[in-house]
Amino acid sequence: LEFDLAINLVGQPLVRQQVMKGVREFLRNQNPVKPLVMSFHGSTGTGKTYVSSMLIRYLFQGGLQSPYVHHFSPIVHFPHAEHIEQYKESLKRWIQGNLTNCGRSAFLFDEMDKMHPGLIDVIMPFLGPSWVVYGTNYRKAIFIFISNAGGEQINDVTLALWRARKDREEITLQDLEPAISKAVFENPQSGFWKSGIINEHLIDFVVPFLPLKHHHVKQCVVSELIQQGLEVHPDVVQEVADSIPYFPEEEKLFSSTGCKTVASRISFFF
Repeated sequence: LEFDLAINLVGQPLVRQQVMKGVREFLRNQNPVKPLVMSFHGSTGTGKTYVSSMLIRYLFQGGLQSPYVHHFSPIVHFPHAEHIEQYKESLKRWIQGNLTNCGRSAFLFDEMDKMHPGLIDVIMPFLGPSWVVYGTNYRKAIFIFISNAGGEQINDVTLALWRARKDREEITLQDLEPAISKAVFENPQSGFWKSGIINEHLIDFVVPFLPLKHHHVKQCVVSELIQQGLEVHPDVVQEVADSIPYFPEEEKLFSSTGCKTVASRISFFF
């Protein structure tokens, strides 16, 4: 996993460091005091879904298709606000039932910023140190929350530090945490707003994904060409990378869509 992240995850040294630290510590501990809870934050196309699926692939035979991996999206699974009580009950039963079957289960929650706040608190009892039902210990489970919330603030901090001549690779978690906290955990529009998960400090690792620069996008283009079995033409790599919008308007430093549209843009050239 560490090697794969180093080779294939473009431009996210902080993510590699946080994810490996969290996973390594957690798996080495035969009797963890609580489940591993990681929260991924950043703009579209910066690698949040990519990293979570890579992590699951290494931990579970069959990856995302494993019967012990459970993937939720609020738009797909909890679309109607008027059914929130029904969703709460079914989500609680689903988590409890699957953890009883296998304490080493993993639960991925996509687009947490779109999750109804009341629904998040259903998850809360499973994340702490005390959740034991029918003699089953749930402390070996893994929960991953994925969210675009905080992405704008991470981008703003990265840009401000660049203007202050701090290299992107030198950015630390301490530089970003206050901005993420304000945008995600103190925002009434966020699913995490006033959530017990935050008040009880149940998230072990907040993982910020930085905006990607032009040379990172070029790396994504090369990887995608190789993956599709296409020849890597330097001209095509340059043109695809140049075709993506960048911000801010003056400096055009960071990709507005990360690497998300790279695959579809490559198809224009072949």
